[in-house]
Amino acid sequence: MISLNQLRYAIALSNETSMNTAAQKLFISQPSLSSAIRELEEETGIEIFRRTNRGISVTPDGVEFLGYARQVMEQYSLIESRYISHEAVRDRFAVSTQHYSFVVEAFVKLVKIYGMDEYDLAVKETKTWEVICDVRDFQSEMGILYLNDFNSKVMDKIFSENNLSFHPLFDCRIFVYLWKGHPLSKRKKIRIEELEEYPCLSFYQGQNNSFYFAEEVLSTYEYKRTIKANDRATMLNLMRGLNGYTLCSGIISEELNGNDYCAIPLESEEKMTIGYIKRKGIPLSSIAKQYLNILSEYREQVLS
Repeated sequence: MISLNQLRYAIALSNETSMNTAAQKLFISQPSLSSAIRELEEETGIEIFRRTNRGISVTPDGVEFLGYARQVMEQYSLIESRYISHEAVRDRFAVSTQHYSFVVEAFVKLVKIYGMDEYDLAVKETKTWEVICDVRDFQSEMGILYLNDFNSKVMDKIFSENNLSFHPLFDCRIFVYLWKGHPLSKRKKIRIEELEEYPCLSFYQGQNNSFYFAEEVLSTYEYKRTIKANDRATMLNLMRGLNGYTLCSGIISEELNGNDYCAIPLESEEKMTIGYIKRKGIPLSSIAKQYLNILSEYREQVLS
């Protein structure tokens, strides 16, 4: 039977590159740690760690196992705090997201209205693949991203392989997001051809820079000029400095981005479905449900 100590040892080892260093931090001998990990692997029937002359690394099976192990240890810690130490337990919630200002704005509203005395909350705007990994590895309870006709089959397969499920929030038309000093900012609608002479801005996806991981729709379109950025603040500066633009859902937050920008409908039949991913078989916390209620309020902006 797997013990809590074995899980604790495995988690500690996953944060190090050598068995000896992990053993020192756990205040046990290296042979004892090695034996405990070997017994754990025999018990689970998988290789959790790969051992080489260069040190220790986590296997793909180990990544999934350690995700569950961390969840077990976190739950045990909560039980210990509440029922043994009789400590006040802080509410916890984390969300990872593609770069959507309304998701961050909703997070701000959550913090303001939830009324918790103590909490441990996190919001992370990041690359598409990292959103998936954060939820898979229990770093975030949910992840916010979009699907459309182009990427849905590939993304659904990735979700399934990582034991995740996608849940739609709302469907959106495609908008051109640009600053109000842009030559096209007064248009009621914009054709994609009219944007040819301006740089198309997109979020850099790192090593996973596939069309399917792009945060912007029409990712396979042959743009004449493109610029990639890492964060939303840089994107906004490029819009002002270079008359750049990006394609978005049309749900914008003036409170966070300022009122110098606007979203104009793109003449296109393309649509995107914004939703959230979560671990299969694990119910959402009460905080997560409250957060979803706040996110659902943005559906009115989509329909207006």
